[in-house]
Amino acid sequence: MISFSQLEEWVRARESETLEFKRSTGERRAAAQTLCGMLNHHGGRVLFGVEADGRIVGQMVSDHTIEEAVQELKEIDPPVFPSIERVDVADGKQALVVTVAQGANRPYSYKGTAYRRVGNTTLELSRDEYHRMLLERLHGERRWENEPASGWAVGDMDTTEIIRTLEESIRRGRADDPGVRDPSEVLRGLGLMRDGRLLRAAVVLFGRSERLEGEMPQCLLRVARFRGRDKTEFLDNRQFHGNAFELLLRAERFMRENLPVAGRVQPGLFERVDDPLYPPVALREALANAVCHRDYSIGGGSIAVALYDDRLEITSSGTLHFGLTAEALFQPHESLPWNPLIARVFYRRGVIEAWGRGTIKMAELVTRAGLPRPEIEEVAGCVTVRFRPSRYVPPLRVSQDLTERQRRVLEVVGAGSGFGMALREIGAQLENLPPRAIREDLAVLKTLGLLKSTGLGRGARWRLA
Repeated sequence: MISFSQLEEWVRARESETLEFKRSTGERRAAAQTLCGMLNHHGGRVLFGVEADGRIVGQMVSDHTIEEAVQELKEIDPPVFPSIERVDVADGKQALVVTVAQGANRPYSYKGTAYRRVGNTTLELSRDEYHRMLLERLHGERRWENEPASGWAVGDMDTTEIIRTLEESIRRGRADDPGVRDPSEVLRGLGLMRDGRLLRAAVVLFGRSERLEGEMPQCLLRVARFRGRDKTEFLDNRQFHGNAFELLLRAERFMRENLPVAGRVQPGLFERVDDPLYPPVALREALANAVCHRDYSIGGGSIAVALYDDRLEITSSGTLHFGLTAEALFQPHESLPWNPLIARVFYRRGVIEAWGRGTIKMAELVTRAGLPRPEIEEVAGCVTVRFRPSRYVPPLRVSQDLTERQRRVLEVVGAGSGFGMALREIGAQLENLPPRAIREDLAVLKTLGLLKSTGLGRGARWRLA
């Protein structure tokens, strides 16, 4: 039972995405459009008997009044059953409160037109938005990962990986010990078989690479190390086909072998401590998210890891769904993986630790390491997670391997101002190095296109190319 004081509290909050005022049920058609928009958004309520300026005026409400309102709401498709409550106002008048939750069967339409809420207004849903909502609704019932994998049998799976997944799930307390280690029974227990047939999710997770390459080419990882900050020149460029666990390991190995290491001296100790440029756990979260959220129905899709001098990018095929935006991913949000079967196995295996916190955890880890928050970008049918360092880190190699001394010269110049550094300024930070050796390294680095200089002789100033 809604009280008058509760009604007053809602009215004081003013109209919004989830609240709208109508003077009377004479505006029930416009109210039905609004409720349709709320169903397609976050739910909400319409208050009949409230003026646009917030004055509660009420109206005479009879059974016929309720019947007319209900009849109008029956024009919303798929059918909905909102709550309709009366609130006594004054002089025998009442307000009507009609409430709907976010619709479970979006998109909804009223008399053939779908609507959405933007602020305190109701607009028609675009065709693209309608189709996206329809796809998400159908996705819960029938999606790529939970369809049978035609022609695949348990013998085509990596049984060692299957048993390892079960053992790890038991160790972490995320699965009970079934008492058997038969791969078929384990897959069934993981929800990866239906009516005795393997699902596509099982193939993505455990399929053998030699068969995946020919029959599921989208189970692909592309890795590349570029010289500089664009894709003009490759230093390394490889492709791997395999199941999700194999690709995860290959991606981590590539990053471990190619990412620069930032060195520092531990206070009080006469030894150097090497830290990875980016927190490994944050990178693993980004890779796991790419596996769980990518669109496997895109036959030419893949996961890509691209390393540049100034950033690392992890890209996956597909777009953001369920109304999530790049910015919203860094706020508390419900976990809605596009491939929930794959995500559930990753959770049990311990690849992901908590539902709905992957992107938040990434941000926490890199911020704690003193790095900028990761960037998430959706463009051209792909989602990219981008990590950037907080400072310039010299490459390990370009067209040739760089010596530790050359990398140190680059590091010093990279930390200088935009006006460049003179030889004496560079030498002041490179103790025990003779000027001749520094000049030689500067010349080599300039030839390699890593440094440039302005001016001549001792007046020359050096900066990054």
